[in-house]
Amino acid sequence: MNRISTLIAVASVSVLAFHMPPVVAQNERESTHTLDKRIAALEAQAQANEDRAEVANLFSRYMYLHNAFEDEQIIPMWAKEGTPGMSAEYSNLGRFTTYDSIMEYHRNRPNPTGKLIFHYLSNPVIEVAGDGETAKGMWIMTGLESGLTKPEHASNMPDWMHVPEVLVDGKRVWMHKVYAKYGIDFIKQDGEWKIWHFRCFEVTREPYGMGWIPWAAQANHAGFNSELMYVGDDGKPVFMPPTDGPALIEANPYRIDGGQTLDAPIPEPYETFSETFSY
Repeated sequence: MNRISTLIAVASVSVLAFHMPPVVAQNERESTHTLDKRIAALEAQAQANEDRAEVANLFSRYMYLHNAFEDEQIIPMWAKEGTPGMSAEYSNLGRFTTYDSIMEYHRNRPNPTGKLIFHYLSNPVIEVAGDGETAKGMWIMTGLESGLTKPEHASNMPDWMHVPEVLVDGKRVWMHKVYAKYGIDFIKQDGEWKIWHFRCFEVTREPYGMGWIPWAAQANHAGFNSELMYVGDDGKPVFMPPTDGPALIEANPYRIDGGQTLDAPIPEPYETFSETFSY
């Protein structure tokens, strides 16, 4: 009986061994497939996080350079010349859509003695497209702008521009707080993120000693403020060049006769740029 029992046991094990490998192989295939999917999802998430950080750093670098009057170094941060759909928009006057008109804002920007620009960013909302080819970002900006203006140039500016009855070295003084939002689309080119569409939504200004409500009542967001590009050497105002087309998104700056609206759409998750709006 012992010999017979042993033979039966061996036979049973053989039968089990014959049937086990396909089941084990199937389980292993399913486990490997699940693991591959998890790894792919984690890799995609890691890449999206890396892209988000690179986009945030890109615009922060932009602002540090702009504050230091190093705008020539900003030019390489833009998409390369010939990229379809490039645009820049700084007010409701309209958009710049050619490479040369966009770059005119950054080229030959002066650094006058006694001038200060100190803009800083907060509240970023950044969405990277599912396909990883584009990204959208929105920021709140606040900061300081100030400088000195020769009297002959100051006489051609509105009264709210300068602090009343203040002269330094025989020049008029202007000191403003500035509040704005930025909406920017980015595009990845040759593995690097670049600025593609740029939109500044100015909210209000606060000339020193005036405050934003009296300023809004006087400025009415037209004329000098919208057309001014920067105050250049010796305080001479330099105005924006003619735009290439109308504004794509109308900004809603603060007014005493109106209320605030969501003029700058907030980025939402999207798969490809065709599914979203353009700044």
